[in-house]
Amino acid sequence: MRLVLVKRAEHSRLMTGLSPVIAVALTMVSAGILFAAAGHDPALALYTFFIEPLTDSWSLQEVLVKATPLVLIACGLSVCYLSNNWNIGAEGQFVVGAIAGSVLPIMVPAFESVLTLPLMLLMGAAGGALFALIPALLKTRFNTNEILVSLMLVYVANLALDYLVRGPWRDPGGFNFPESALFSAAATLPTLGDGRLSVSLLVAIAVAILLSVLLARTLKGFEIRVLGESPRAGAFAGFSSRRMTVFAFLLSGALAGLAGIMEVAGSIGQLQPTISPGYGFTAIIVAFLGRLNPLAILVAGFVLALSYIGGEGVQASMGISDKIASVVQGMLLFFVLACDTLILYRIKLQSGQTAKGERAHV
Repeated sequence: MRLVLVKRAEHSRLMTGLSPVIAVALTMVSAGILFAAAGHDPALALYTFFIEPLTDSWSLQEVLVKATPLVLIACGLSVCYLSNNWNIGAEGQFVVGAIAGSVLPIMVPAFESVLTLPLMLLMGAAGGALFALIPALLKTRFNTNEILVSLMLVYVANLALDYLVRGPWRDPGGFNFPESALFSAAATLPTLGDGRLSVSLLVAIAVAILLSVLLARTLKGFEIRVLGESPRAGAFAGFSSRRMTVFAFLLSGALAGLAGIMEVAGSIGQLQPTISPGYGFTAIIVAFLGRLNPLAILVAGFVLALSYIGGEGVQASMGISDKIASVVQGMLLFFVLACDTLILYRIKLQSGQTAKGERAHV
C-alpha cells in the first residue's frame, strides 16, 4: 500500500482562486502554533506580526518600501515561469542592476542634471538584463540547466558587490566603513511622504499594470502562454522557444536590475555590502502566491513585505529571533505549493499496479 498523486481530469477554478487565501490562512495558523511552542502568547505574536505594522504610518510606509522590489522582481519572474523558463537568480540580477546603475553617481559624482536619474535607471535595467542573458544563452546554445546557472551567478554578483564597496568604490571619507559615498540629490529618487518611501512604488504599480496588459491583450502574451503550456503547439504556431527564453530572461533581469538601482537610489542612498534581505528569492514566493498574475502580484508583494516588518516587530517587542520572517515565508511557500498540487492532483491509497489509464506520480 502506498500513497500516490493521481492527476485530476478537471480542476476547480474556485479552488484555484481561493488557494492563495487558504495558503495565507494556513501559514497564520502554523505561525501561531510555532509561537506557542516557543513559549509566547500566539494571539499577541500574530497581532504583532501581521496586524500591528498596518496600524502605524511609519511601519506601513516601510511595508510599501519592501513591497516595491518584491513586486518588480516577481513581475519579471512571472513572465519567465509562464514561458517555462526557470530564473532562480533574480537576486544576482538585482545586485548587478544596483552596481551598474551606481556607476554614474560613484565614478562621475560631478554629473548632476535632470538626466542623471533616468540614465541610472536605464543602466541598472541594462545591467540586470545582461546578467540574466548569461543563463539564457547557455541554455539555448548548450542546453545547460538555467536553474543552476542563474542560482550560482547570485554568488558572483554578491562577491562583486562586496569587493567594490570594500575596495575601489569605498568612500574615502567614510571612516573605513565598507560602503560607497552617499548619492547626491540628483542621483536620489524623490520621496513620497515623510519616510523612506520613494516614487519607485509608482514605477512598480505601473510595471504591473503594463505587464498585465502585455500578457492578456497582446500577441507576445499569447506566445508566452502557448510556449509555456505546450512548446510543441508553439512550434507549430511558428513561435521560437529559444527566442522566448532570451526574451523572458532579458525582461526578468531588466526588472530585477531596475528594482536594484531604485533600492540603492531610493531607500538606501548608497552601495553597501548587503543591499537586499533576499528580495530575489522571496519574489519567487510572491510570483506564485500571485498566481503569476501581475495585478495579483501587487497584493502578494504587500503580504510578503509584511512578513519582513512583522519579523522585526516581534523581535523588538517579544525577543523572538528575526529569522522568524524567513520561517514564515518558507511555510507560505510550502502551503502555496501544497494547495496547487492538490488542485491538480488527488491523493489515492494504492495497492499493486496503477489502474489502466491513470497517470500516477509518486
